[in-house]
Amino acid sequence: MLQVYRNSSVEWKPAPVVALATSADDYQVAAAREDGSLEIWLVSPGSVGWHCQLTIHGNPNSRVSSLVWCRSGRLFSSSIDGSVSEWDLFDLTQKIALDSIGVAIWQMAVEPCTNPQLNQKQSPKHYENGYVKHRNSESSDSESSENEDGDDPVELHEDHASDNSRIAFACDDGCVRIYIVNDDENLTYKRSLPRVSGRTLSVTWSCDANRIFSGSSDGFIRCWDAKFAHEIYRISVGLGGMGSGSELCIWSLLALRCGTLVSADSIGSVQFWDTQHGTLVNALSNHKGDVNALAASPSHTSVFSAGSDGQVILYKLFMDFAGANDGNITSGVMKKWVYISHVRVHTHDVRALTVAVPISREDAIVERDKKRPRSRSKPLDFSYHKWAHLGVPMLISGGDDTKLFAYSAKEFTKFSPHDICPVPQRPHIQLAVNTIFNQAALLLVQASYWIDILFVREVNRVVSGGAAKTYLVARVKCKASKNITCSAISPSGAVFAYSDHVKPCLFELKRGASSKSPWAVNKRQLPLELPFAHSMVFSVDSSRLMIAGCDRRVFVVDVGSSELVYVFTPRREEHAEELSPAEPPITKMFTSTNGKWLAAVNCFGDVYIFNLETQRQHWFISRLDGHSVTAGGFTPQNSNVLIVSTSSNQVYALDVEAKQLGEWSNHSTFALPRRYQEFPGEVIGLSFPPSSNSSSVIAYSPRAMCLIDFGKPVDGDDNAELSNGQDLASKKLHSTLVNGSVNGSLKRKSKASELETKQNSRKNFELCPFRDPVLFVGHLSRTSTLIIDKPWIQAVKSFDTTPVHRHIFGT
Repeated sequence: MLQVYRNSSVEWKPAPVVALATSADDYQVAAAREDGSLEIWLVSPGSVGWHCQLTIHGNPNSRVSSLVWCRSGRLFSSSIDGSVSEWDLFDLTQKIALDSIGVAIWQMAVEPCTNPQLNQKQSPKHYENGYVKHRNSESSDSESSENEDGDDPVELHEDHASDNSRIAFACDDGCVRIYIVNDDENLTYKRSLPRVSGRTLSVTWSCDANRIFSGSSDGFIRCWDAKFAHEIYRISVGLGGMGSGSELCIWSLLALRCGTLVSADSIGSVQFWDTQHGTLVNALSNHKGDVNALAASPSHTSVFSAGSDGQVILYKLFMDFAGANDGNITSGVMKKWVYISHVRVHTHDVRALTVAVPISREDAIVERDKKRPRSRSKPLDFSYHKWAHLGVPMLISGGDDTKLFAYSAKEFTKFSPHDICPVPQRPHIQLAVNTIFNQAALLLVQASYWIDILFVREVNRVVSGGAAKTYLVARVKCKASKNITCSAISPSGAVFAYSDHVKPCLFELKRGASSKSPWAVNKRQLPLELPFAHSMVFSVDSSRLMIAGCDRRVFVVDVGSSELVYVFTPRREEHAEELSPAEPPITKMFTSTNGKWLAAVNCFGDVYIFNLETQRQHWFISRLDGHSVTAGGFTPQNSNVLIVSTSSNQVYALDVEAKQLGEWSNHSTFALPRRYQEFPGEVIGLSFPPSSNSSSVIAYSPRAMCLIDFGKPVDGDDNAELSNGQDLASKKLHSTLVNGSVNGSLKRKSKASELETKQNSRKNFELCPFRDPVLFVGHLSRTSTLIIDKPWIQAVKSFDTTPVHRHIFGT
């Protein structure tokens, strides 16, 4: 019988999304937040959802105003302080590409690709987790197909390292400045367009890159010649004299291939203009506040807008062949943009929009027409897999409510938006049980600028569990300019550590002598040569601290003497003589219960196994089925077995000693039951019972958890329906591994009772959905589990901005 104890008192305040950008190949989305951090999301088809591949903690004092992703793969952000940063996605660092120009930069726009050979339709390459994998001709012919209805064709662009793209900056002093992206790290100043009255708030390029359009706070849109830097014409945006002059701000501009310019302004209007003559095509005022962002489908026949009223609105282009005597004519055809529908899932202002196309490998989906067995409980509503398929464009929105939502760009009105991250910026939480403090449980919670150590106590005990109270033991703060990147607490609870952007720090926790200060925290010394870390973990006996440095090496420190014991350099070849680190940074680490093994995972999903006894790298595991590792750990029952879960929610059992896929995975990894294949959300953590006799693990996402018992049969309900392709995938993966190739209320109590009932009579891999978003799940003992959740309404109340007012009828 599993007892469940819940707690909702952990502080959690995610930061708003201020900017979005899509990579040139359309399968990655960058999201910048107000606290200076940057997230890279992989667009995933199928029912699992999206995967946050990496997070870079940038300068918290620099507010990002815009993001652009160049064709060469370089990602830049502008700031209100006038500086421009480049985000290194390999080293996970923020670098200054341009010192402050003296005025605020409101928006950036990168020059579009004008090479017709790069814009033509072509079959997509096979992308797996951020890497290109070329398919053979047979698979490419069988899997590539034309769009049946002709809507939203996908256009892929090749990357060129020396494209020398131009970036236009909309500056606060009324100028548009143009810089060139060179092969080196710096941006080169090219020229400035003539200064205008008011602030230049928005900028965009024409599709042929011959013209630049800028929008200002004086209510004008100006068209510039990009080559000769002179003004061609200007447009007064005010509708019938409304909002003219300083009262009207042009927040966003969008140039379409059909010769239409779209503007979004501060009076809630979205207007469509003919770029050849600067004349108005039509104007729509469906927003009830400022319109902050615009985006277009890949076909440029659909336009989306979003604003301060929380709405995301769809407009579509219609051609009127009968309007030959009208002024809005292109080759005898009148263009008209029409309002279609709106969706409002954001509770606060929507700040940014972008469009992406999933081109990563799509997992096989079992037959959906099979009748479901009758059940009293309603199946989980998870319709994302119905429209999120290979090559189908997605609209992504982000705003002040810290959420990211994905919409079907082709069937915007048919399907509900998908919540990409139900728990934005989930805090790192670690549980230490059976500590030296009377076997009490301690909880480490990492915030942006401090570390909390909490004492966990079980109260209101009932048969099925109850509530868990937490008491603050200690809070260690860092400087506001230094964002905490990672942290860890030892299994004994006696020491804990964290790292900011400067260096790692080690602390010792003790019982205080006085009653006023029952706890004391003392800082311990660490070797001075240690760089700041992306990840850290203690050994099972708390005697050593493993630190994954920003220089892509792993440092082993003796906690007692504070001396550096050994340095590991991860490598792909087991016997390579390579001295300088060349692998991606390590972002996750796990240690075995016998203290022998250390598993280190880089940000792309490769796994390195180190033998702490011989102080050598033991094994390299390439990305499992091409996906990232989202969670992992060594089983207490067998210290040689590493359990990992990937971004596709596949579960692998790896025999580390034998360097091969474990016996359980040979039979079950590619034959998981259908109910687990439809697991709501990505698995973000694994919790093992602290018992050497237990063979189970809890896998959980923010929406649900699943108890997996490796000692029981999978008990699948659709194993017979699995295709031969999955058997082939299992054999291929096994061959790869062997050869080592680089390839507290009544409702909560009833939930606990429901889990107990399911555990006694359920099959293996039974799901238990959560009512509120879950931050952490961990075992207090073999028979009790701690769940840290947070009702979303509590997170909303902590925001600095107020929700969008919605009138309730009858009030």
